[in-house]
Amino acid sequence: MLQSEHVAAIDLGSSVASAHEDTHKRATEVRMSLNESYPDVDELLASIGEAGVRLSALAATAGAAGNISLCIGWPLEVRRRFPLAEPYALPQPAPELAGKLILVTGSGRRLRDLQADPGANLGAVVVSADGASAQLYSSPRRLFERVTSEFNSHLAVLADQVGRTGAIFQALIHAQPPHLVYLSHLPAYRDQRVLNERLLRWEPETIVHLPEGVGALPFILPGSPALMEATVTLLRAHRLVLWSKHGVMARSDFSVTRAADLIEYIEAAARYEYMDVVTGGKGEGLTRDELRAVVDAFHVQTKLL
Repeated sequence: MLQSEHVAAIDLGSSVASAHEDTHKRATEVRMSLNESYPDVDELLASIGEAGVRLSALAATAGAAGNISLCIGWPLEVRRRFPLAEPYALPQPAPELAGKLILVTGSGRRLRDLQADPGANLGAVVVSADGASAQLYSSPRRLFERVTSEFNSHLAVLADQVGRTGAIFQALIHAQPPHLVYLSHLPAYRDQRVLNERLLRWEPETIVHLPEGVGALPFILPGSPALMEATVTLLRAHRLVLWSKHGVMARSDFSVTRAADLIEYIEAAARYEYMDVVTGGKGEGLTRDELRAVVDAFHVQTKLL
């Protein structure tokens, strides 16, 4: 288990996700939070690599699709892994992130390659004290010209989350889980209420790990200010947002692998729903009474039932 898994365990009361984890796993993570220091750069890079491999296994990162960012609020020396420095113009001011480090994937890089060579595929953006400028640190093996084209959305969400909550860690993932994206091409599933009713009925784990459900947006031009603004708003109430006909963005204040977990859970639910659609809607799914029993048994705080 990576040390980065302990980040949000410091604040047990505020982490909805940690409240719903397996008891043994939670106990292990809490012990780690008390006895071990914050993860270093190598541990964070390893966790990013693990997330990239898992998302690739879900077929959620076709080619160079998908991107990842981590915002870190404790002191880290990145120049051993990323020794080359250059001025970097932020897509928009982010005073909430002044002095923070953001590890982010490069444009055109494959998430499946992050584990094998993080230096070639990731950059380290250090936001200046004014929150309006930054330095980009990179490796001599760097294989990208600029960071991800979705960095405006990443930066805006990170600034909003850190500014509102004071979090010292945030992880964001954009990926394209195929079954969920397919469903968003069916008009009914672009209705947030319908989407959650249809997806939450297949596995008890879904509502346990996503008690707030999925936020749903219509198709909005990728990389646009409109997509950035809508994503910021929905990620205040949800930890996973569907970008219809495009993909998802998931966030975690715990670890990047936890954000990948959310995508894995919802894609599993979407796969069940897809199978039900193609077989004529014959599956019963969990009834509302059965879902309420799950919610009561696991003390899930949800407004969906």
